Amino acid sequence: MSKMLTEQPHRRYNILTGEWILVSPHRTKRPWQGKTEKSATDQRPQYDPNCYLCPTNTRANGEVNPDYKSTFSFINDFGAIVMDGEQTEYNEGLFKAISEQGICKVICFSPDHSLTLPLMSVDGITNVVKLWKREYAELGAMEAINHVQIFENKGDIMGCSNPHPHGQIWAQSSIPEEPRKKTATQLAYFQNHGRSLLGDYLKQELEAKERIVAENEDFVALVPFWAIWPYEAMIIPRKHYSNIGQLSASEERSFAAIIKALTIKFDNLFEVSFPYSGGIHQAPTDGKEHPEWHFHMSFYPPLLRSATVKKFMVGYEMFGNPQRDITAEMAAKSLRELSEVHYSQS
Repeated sequence: MSKMLTEQPHRRYNILTGEWILVSPHRTKRPWQGKTEKSATDQRPQYDPNCYLCPTNTRANGEVNPDYKSTFSFINDFGAIVMDGEQTEYNEGLFKAISEQGICKVICFSPDHSLTLPLMSVDGITNVVKLWKREYAELGAMEAINHVQIFENKGDIMGCSNPHPHGQIWAQSSIPEEPRKKTATQLAYFQNHGRSLLGDYLKQELEAKERIVAENEDFVALVPFWAIWPYEAMIIPRKHYSNIGQLSASEERSFAAIIKALTIKFDNLFEVSFPYSGGIHQAPTDGKEHPEWHFHMSFYPPLLRSATVKKFMVGYEMFGNPQRDITAEMAAKSLRELSEVHYSQS
């Protein structure tokens, strides 16, 4: 590998967003005298009578959850966007605003309050993938919905308000900024080459073998060349699929298996329930075909040096652009060499 990439300050280009990140590998040698905290224990019961996501419990709006045995979804009682608002615009000189409508849903992964994705069975995660597919199709088919964002915030430091295993879906009329940028870059590449941008990128990564974390017949988990967060990772399907709705039954299980393998490695890194924001980027649901889109799932974990030392976007990163010390190759090597058996079960 180039000495520049391993020892010298350099910038790396994000092919999906058209943005750059500053990498400073020489800084990994500096001593750490910053903030540390005690690692919190994360032992929870299988059922919590005070949890508004557990089966048969009453939520804040008075509705009672069914006695669900697998997955469960419902419209968020406190959604950030709603469908029944008046559609208006505001234009006063340089002040501009437009109303937004949509639906926010909560996706319960399991009735077991004590679990997280790495502790769930592959069958259990496959049921989550099936629910994601169904929600993407049903929400995306609505006339007012042009984008469906599936995501999970894991851990209280990621703003997760409830430890019960769950994620969210925000379906809205506009296409958010990150997917909008990725649509533009993928479309430009597809128009120029007639091929998937991520398909060609994945081929190059598989040849390099420097940033691969785990793989199976249908999916590859890797640390992207342009990763911002210390142990950021991406799952890419080997086939050029624009959305998860195109996955076959066997590919649903493969997707579940690679999610489990990667999240176990996350937990094993510092032997803690590893926090992250994870989400699926896929084709908008605006009625267009979007052959340029190659869906992928990204994970952005904040932990840096241990279970208690976190990465923050401060200083130069807030006013300039993102910067990292641990290179993507270092992070991938650390994750790749970890067991796919959860530390609590080994």
